[in-house]
Parts: sequence; structure tokens; C-alpha cells
Amino acid sequence: MVDNTLSPHGGQLVERLATQSFSASFHGSLKSIPVNDQIARECINIAYGVFSPLEGFMTKEDVDAVLEKMALANGYVWSIPIVLDVSERDIDEMALVEGDTLLLTYQDQPLATLEVEQVFPYDLEHMARRVYGTMDESHPGVVRTTNLKDRFIGGKVSLVNEPGINPPFDRFWYPPAQLRNMLADKGWERVVAHQTRNVPHVGHEGFMKGAWFASGADGVLVSAVIGEKRIGDYIDEAIVLAQETLRNAGYFGEDVHATSVLMWDMRYAGPKEAVFHAIVRKNMGCTHHMFGRDHAGVGSFYDPRASHQIFQEIPPIGIVPVTMGEWWHCPACEGVAYEGLCGHRDRKLDLSGTLMRQTLEQEITPPFLTFRPEVFDVVKECTREYGAGSSFVTQEYLANRRPVITMLPPGG
Repeated sequence: MVDNTLSPHGGQLVERLATQSFSASFHGSLKSIPVNDQIARECINIAYGVFSPLEGFMTKEDVDAVLEKMALANGYVWSIPIVLDVSERDIDEMALVEGDTLLLTYQDQPLATLEVEQVFPYDLEHMARRVYGTMDESHPGVVRTTNLKDRFIGGKVSLVNEPGINPPFDRFWYPPAQLRNMLADKGWERVVAHQTRNVPHVGHEGFMKGAWFASGADGVLVSAVIGEKRIGDYIDEAIVLAQETLRNAGYFGEDVHATSVLMWDMRYAGPKEAVFHAIVRKNMGCTHHMFGRDHAGVGSFYDPRASHQIFQEIPPIGIVPVTMGEWWHCPACEGVAYEGLCGHRDRKLDLSGTLMRQTLEQEITPPFLTFRPEVFDVVKECTREYGAGSSFVTQEYLANRRPVITMLPPGG
């Protein structure tokens, strides 16, 4: 099935919000189970339509179709299973059966209900191999998947308690319906999405500007991934505030750049995750999505251009991939250069993660060829305010950070 550009995936934006009809007495009588951070984020994404056309966690029929055909059972392209895993012991203790309504709680508060359509086991090794193309345990997605619990629950989800989004993320988080309205208010008819989990260096800036030119877009929507963090990742606060700084400091005009967040836990699934990212940004109102080298990859598990090639292998999904190569600093060109244009490849200076890390950790005032000075200053402010002295995730940061989401009692 093929959707028209600009329409949500599946043709209609899903909204499953029951916050106005919440009844403490009714929900107090339901079987309930607490969910972790990842599942809470996915409940929110389902309910607000980020994952349209999904209305809930996948049944076995959908999981099978995604793994074997890279499509949902209804035929719409989809590449990453969205599943709720529960232990067989918990299911037995709840005496949970198909047809039940299950209350999902988060931070000891009601979050969502799930209409239990199916309870089923699944071969986790098969799932991991089909999604990641490997069973190598050095791949973080493989470990994530094979550590799932031994039963899945499929069924529709309804949000019964609206999450509170904490500063500084609150001003960057828009459910798809609101984000689409914001883009329309800006007059952006062609919008190119920039997926990121990094503080922007000048190579990222060149990447965004190149994609803006290549797509003929009215604006660039930065969609910063905020989710599960690994030791050594950039801290979330620095990512979003540094992206915003590019516009505030004038490196992008006010009318061509905006920053938003996506609550998602990276799977590092390379080309499969690239397709997923495109679908999600389509639901957010984007018409184009930029993809650089090794998009959503990790280590050397995927060909650097695998996330470009996959869009030639699937039906059109209504969002245009803008594929680009590498950006570096060229001393001869005296600035950021693109591999398709620069003739000084033998003199290039890679804008590597190692170089960026050394610049930040040693508080070296960055040359203009790496970080814009305004970006560097904001990252150092975030280091002091949020990062326990580091721009990168540490155990101390994980233990003491303010969560992105805070759940209050319904109506609180």
C-alpha cells in the first residue's frame, strides 16, 4: 500500500486518548502491571499517533509480517516490531486472559489501558536476526531483544493519564497533531527531517543545509532522539539545547529551522531503523528525510550506504529520502566540505566523534571548523547544570538526572 505525501502513514493519524474519561474507581478494579521507561514511551507514541497506523502493541500476525515482509499484516510498510513483553509468571499471577483490559502503570501512576487481544510466546533469536541481520552480542539491539521477557501481549492502547514533560524538553515536545499545526503555521509545505542523537558540529550543520538545498524544503525539522542512554552518549539536554542554538545564533534563519524531540529508544538497526525513522517523521508532518552514511548503525554491522539502498527495495512510503555522503573539514577549501564536491580528499580532516569528545572533555576552545562557539558554550553550560561535570552520559548522570517524563495523579 502507498500513502500520499503529507498524509500520515496508513492515511489517518491515530489518537487514542481517554484522559477525559478516566475513572479511578473503574481503573482501580482492573488487573495492572508496571511498565519500564521504554514501554511508557511507546505507549505515549502509540496514543498520540507517532506510530500511526499502530493502535497498540503488535499481535503475532503483525510481528510475523514485519519480520518476514517488512510490512504490517494490513500491508503497510513497517520495519521494527513494537511489542510489550511480560513474564509468563506475571501473566499467571494476574490470571490474565485474552479479552481482559489491563492497566499499565508508570512511576506508580496510571498511564494507559491495554485491551488484551493476544498473549503469545516468540522466538527471540529469530526476531533479533531478522531485525538486525546478526546474532552478535556486541550489537546492542541483539542484546536488547534477546533479553526480552518470555511472553508478548498484543492489543490496542489508550492513554488514560497525560504525561508531564519536564524542562528543558517541554518546549520541544509536540504530539504529531500539534507539530503538524506548527509546521502549517510556519507555512512549511516541504519539510526535511534531521534525525539526531548528537550535539551538532559543523559537519552536521553542512548536512542539514545540503539536505535543505537538495530537497527544496521550506524548513529543516531537527528531530532529536530522547530515550535510553548508554554510557558515553551525549546528555539529552545538551543535544536539544545545542540544536536550538544553531538557529538562535543565526546559523539558520528563524524561518527555516526548528527543533523537536522524539521519545524513542534507539535499536541501532541500520537500514531497518532508517525505514522506521522515515515513517515516524512522515507522521510528524515531514515530506522528506535526510539520511547520511551509516544511519542508525553501530560498529561495522552495516554497509555505510545500506540505509540509502533500502529505500530502493521497498514500495514508496510517502516521504522522500534525501541521501547524502560524508562532510569533513578541508583546510584547502577553508571550511566544511562535502565528499561529492571537494577535490582534496587526501587532506581532509574528519569531524570524528573522538575529536569532538576531546574538544569537550578537555574544554579546549574549539576552532571554528569543529563546533560553533555559541554551541560550544551551551554544551558547557549543560555540562555544569545537567551533566555532573560531563557532556557525556555517566553513571552519576543516570542516577541523578531529572527524568524527561513525570507522571502525576490523573487530573493532578
